[in-house]
Amino acid sequence: MNNQIPDLNDTLVFVRVAQAGGFSAAARLLGMPTSTLSVRVARLEIRLGVTLLQRTTRRLRLTEAGQAFLDQAGRGIEDILQAQAHLEAGRQEPGGVLRLTLPIDMGDTAVLDILTGYRARHPGVALDLVFSDERLDLLAHGLDLALRMGPLADSSLFARQVGQVRWRPFAHPDYLSGAPALRHPRDLARHACLSFSALGRERWTLSRGHTSVTVPVNSAFAANDMRLVRRLALQAQGVALLPDFVCQREIDQGQLVPLLPGWQARTDPVHLVYPQQRFVPPKLRHFIDEAVPALCALFDA
Repeated sequence: MNNQIPDLNDTLVFVRVAQAGGFSAAARLLGMPTSTLSVRVARLEIRLGVTLLQRTTRRLRLTEAGQAFLDQAGRGIEDILQAQAHLEAGRQEPGGVLRLTLPIDMGDTAVLDILTGYRARHPGVALDLVFSDERLDLLAHGLDLALRMGPLADSSLFARQVGQVRWRPFAHPDYLSGAPALRHPRDLARHACLSFSALGRERWTLSRGHTSVTVPVNSAFAANDMRLVRRLALQAQGVALLPDFVCQREIDQGQLVPLLPGWQARTDPVHLVYPQQRFVPPKLRHFIDEAVPALCALFDA
């Protein structure tokens, strides 16, 4: 048996490399060169007398021994971090950089007000916002959390639903003043329609309760950019299917009018997603505590 006093830093490096799925991602998380991480993991393997990771130029895979060691060592590392967090939580102000990824279409909405409000209350925290419609791997990209719209795939991430988005028809008052009456979804066939491509270019399906109606539409414009569809609606070009939160400011200002009360095209859940961890840094813990009620109000939870 090896009686040498272990270097727990080597174990921490191994755990982070395994959790992140690679040396480059772990290096970003730990702020260390990849070469240093590689040396530390190699040193740990030599001390333990086993191969923990199988490396190629493109992939990294845990061996059976590596997985068993990760299962036990990972819990120990998190226990140590949690013990430190309990001692520091009472006196530590949120600080550092909070990295958040959001869908591109949320960049110009009331979500931004929630973020700036958090930043005003905690000036020691810098917000690094990554707008992307891709479901980015949080650990691999060094992200603290994500705000995601739509169904979630099964994963090891913790997900907290903060509401839902309803897609409904909207139009500018100037367009409506010269357009045919719109009392039922079938009336859309007589209107210029502004189509977000994901919801259909040639026909729209709207539901109310247990009733669903699919109607052919005349798409004056079709685009895969929700912001462009909203801009066209604000220019009085026609009727647009848009999510409520994207239009809230314009609704409050009377620039867009919700149409066909009770009818909607789709409902998407909205989740705040972050890695499961016993040690939640103050910047993330405070953000979750403060942002969740505001997001629930915005997304009608």
